[in-house]
Amino acid sequence: MTVGMERLGEPFGFTGEGDGGRRARRLVRERAAKVVTDETLLDDVELMTAEAVANAILHGSGIVSVTVATDGGRLRVDVCDDGPTQADPHRRPRLDHGRGLTVVDALADEWGLDQSPHRTRLWFVVDARRPAADA
Repeated sequence: MTVGMERLGEPFGFTGEGDGGRRARRLVRERAAKVVTDETLLDDVELMTAEAVANAILHGSGIVSVTVATDGGRLRVDVCDDGPTQADPHRRPRLDHGRGLTVVDALADEWGLDQSPHRTRLWFVVDARRPAADA
């Protein structure tokens, strides 16, 4: 989490089974709405969360955790998993592909993908005061 940011609630953890991804998207939107007033920007935050969660479920392993934080002007969402799946015998760092990172890159003000053999974190930041990308 970025220095100067305060968590909006406790981190939410889930596995790739069941409806954890849907619940994570809804939870992020509810927490983001505390600082983001533009509905279209909330849609963007929810879409970026959906893509980050899908990547964590598809490429990661273990528990997926989602954290939402703010400094009052910016909103940050972190989606973490326990690193590469066991199916990757070389335990190579993954480069998430498909539309997920393209969506995050287009909509976020800042974002990053931090990887180690045991942890992957995709994070993004939006300025809560700006209009959405398509506004």
